[in-house]
Amino acid sequence: MTNDAFGLIYTGEANAQLRELTFTRSVAAVPFGGRYRAIDFVLSNIVNTGITSVGLIAQRNYHSLMDHLGSGKEWDLHRKRDGLFILPPFVTKDNTGVYRGTVDAIRSVLGFVRRNKQRYAILTGSHTIYNSTFDAMLKQHIATGADITIMYSDESCNRFDKSEQYDDLRLKVDKTGRVTELTFNPLDPSSSLTGCDAYIMDKSLLEYLVDDAASRGEYDFMQDVLVKNQFKYKVYGYEYKGYVARLNSLAQYYQHNMNLLRAEVAADLFNPAHPIYTKVKDEVPACYVGSGRALNSFVADGCIIEGEVESSILFRGVRIEKGARVKNSIIMQSATVCSDCDLDYMVLDKGVTVNSGRRLAGYKTYPVILRKGTTV
Repeated sequence: MTNDAFGLIYTGEANAQLRELTFTRSVAAVPFGGRYRAIDFVLSNIVNTGITSVGLIAQRNYHSLMDHLGSGKEWDLHRKRDGLFILPPFVTKDNTGVYRGTVDAIRSVLGFVRRNKQRYAILTGSHTIYNSTFDAMLKQHIATGADITIMYSDESCNRFDKSEQYDDLRLKVDKTGRVTELTFNPLDPSSSLTGCDAYIMDKSLLEYLVDDAASRGEYDFMQDVLVKNQFKYKVYGYEYKGYVARLNSLAQYYQHNMNLLRAEVAADLFNPAHPIYTKVKDEVPACYVGSGRALNSFVADGCIIEGEVESSILFRGVRIEKGARVKNSIIMQSATVCSDCDLDYMVLDKGVTVNSGRRLAGYKTYPVILRKGTTV
C-alpha cells in the first residue's frame, strides 16, 4: 500500500518565537535531543512507512539543512529511482522565488508532484516531532473513502498559552472520525484536538486545491485550503496517541527537550521499532575526566566532561571544563563551558563559548539563549 504514496515536506516555516534558534537555520534544521534535527523525525517517519520518494521544499536559511541531509544516504534515500529530492526556491515568470505561504511553495513544485507515479501524497511540515509511521493512517484514508485525512492528537492535558500559538489547527470529529469543524489559530479553542501538520490526499486533488487557491490569491494551506473546504470534501481525522512535540516557541522547545529525560517520553520518541535516523558523525564516545560526571542527562558522543552536569542535554563535541556546573540546560554542538562556570536554565547554540567564572541563569518558563558562535 505504501508503494502507492510519496512524501512532500514543507520546511519553509518561519517561526519568530523560536528567536535565535532560527536566525541562521530553518525550523527543520533546529537541533533536538542531543544528536538530531527536527527534520530527522518526520523524514524517518516517512521512510519507516516504506516510502521511497520524498520531496523536501526549502525556502530560507536552508544551507544548514542541505548540509545535514546530503544525498539522503542515512535515510536510505540515495537511490537510482525515486529517493530524496531537495526542492529549493527558484525564479521563473510565474514564480518569484519568495513563497507567501504553503500554497505558493507547493505550486512551485507541482512538476515534482506530477512526475511521481504514486497516487497518494503525504504532506507534512517540519516543526512537529513525533515517532510514527503513516501505514494505519493511509489504511484508514482508503477504507473511509476520505478526500483528506488529517493527523491530530488530543492536547487536553496540556496548558494552552496564546503567546505560543503557531499554525494551530483545531478539529472536532464525530463518532465515525469525520471532521465536523476546523478552526485555525482560534483565540479561545473549543476543542483540544490539535493537528499534527500531516495530511494524506490524492495527488490529483492536491494539484487542484493548490491551483484553485492560487487562482483566488490565497496562499495559506491550513486556512485557505483546509478550513475553507472542510464542508466541500470528505475530511477525516486520524488520532495519533503518542508523544507530540510542537516547536512553537523557545519555551516549548526547551520543555520538549527536557521531557526527554523522562523515561516514558524517551521510549516513545526513540522507539526502536521505528528508528530515528540522522547524519552519522563517527565521533568517539563521551569522555569523563577525573571527577567529571553527568546525572539524569542526555550526553552525545564526542563530549568531554570534567565538571558536573545535571538534568541537561549535551550535543556532540561539547566540552565542560573542570569546576564547571551545568544544570537544566541545553548545550549544542561544539560549545565550551570553561572552568568554574555555573549555568542554570540556559540554551547554548552551536559553537558558544562561556569563559571562566561566568554565572548565567534563566528560568524554567523563560530559558536564556545564547546565539550561535557567541562568546561570553
